[in-house]
Parts: sequence; structure tokens; C-alpha cells
Amino acid sequence: MRIEKCYFCSKSVYPGHGSAFVRNDAKVFRFCTSKCHKNFKMKRNPRKVRWTKAFRKAAGKEMTIDSTINFEKRRNVPVRYDRELVQTTVKAMKRIADIKKRREHAFWKHRMAAARDKMRAHRQKTSEIRSRSSIKLVEPMAMETETSMVRDRIKVPASSKSRSTLVPGEGRSMGMDID
Repeated sequence: MRIEKCYFCSKSVYPGHGSAFVRNDAKVFRFCTSKCHKNFKMKRNPRKVRWTKAFRKAAGKEMTIDSTINFEKRRNVPVRYDRELVQTTVKAMKRIADIKKRREHAFWKHRMAAARDKMRAHRQKTSEIRSRSSIKLVEPMAMETETSMVRDRIKVPASSKSRSTLVPGEGRSMGMDID
């Protein structure tokens, strides 16, 4: 059973699943879903699409240099069936998967520790900026009786030249002149 890799997102494509696109020069592109196929048709770069494996490796979110990754490479050399060889191969595959899992976990822990340190440094920097700033918070006003506060707000200085808008003949109404 040959398990192919999706050309766009690098996910495993099992026999009978996904789709294949054969170009005029006989190059075969395998896709796990129509989503990958459509993105390929739109000529998108997998390294710039955030959900692909290529993006994760380029952004440093997954291991790129590790000896366990080399075991996944396809070898097109036919080997005659041998029961002992199959048993040792299966044992080796399990052992390699275990080693790869432990290494990925260690890589993840290291990456999260670096992110945590970066976040702490950022928080410390922002707290220093806040403490150094000369901007003070507005202090609450002394509590007065609500009625005196309302009176202070309502008071309007009266001028001697103020005229009532209700006096006929003065001012204009709605900007229209009537002759």
C-alpha cells in the first residue's frame, strides 16, 4: 500500500482518497481535498498559506532538521519479501515514531519556553513605560450634593445685550427672507 503526500499541504493521501491532477508533461499532482486542489489552481504558494505544513516549517513552528524525518522518504527500490525483514521493519517504524514523538515534544517545549520569555519581557517593558509616564489618572471629584452640581451646570451668565428670540421682527426664521 503506497501512501502519497498531498502536493499542497503535505498531508497523507491514502489509496482511494483525494484526487490527482496530471499536467501535459505527465507530472502527477496529488491532493487530499478539493480545498488543496483549488488553492493549487489559484497558484497560491503553500509557504504563505498558514494551514499548510510548508508554512509551519518555514515559520519555525515544526522541526525541519531531524534524522527521523528522513525515514519517511519514499524509496522506489523493490525488495523481495522476507518475514524477518518485515518484522524488523515494523519494530523499527514503531521505535522511530516513538523517538520522533519525544523529539517533537521537546521541540515544542523549547519553543513555548522561548515564547513565554518573550511575553515576560514585553510585559516588563510595558510596565516600566507605565511607571515612568507622567500621565496621571483623573482623580475623582469631591462629592458634593447633587443639587449644587446641577445648579453649577445650569447657570448661564446673563448679558445685558441678550435679546429674546421670540420678539417679532428680529432675526430670521429658517434662513428665509419674506419681503
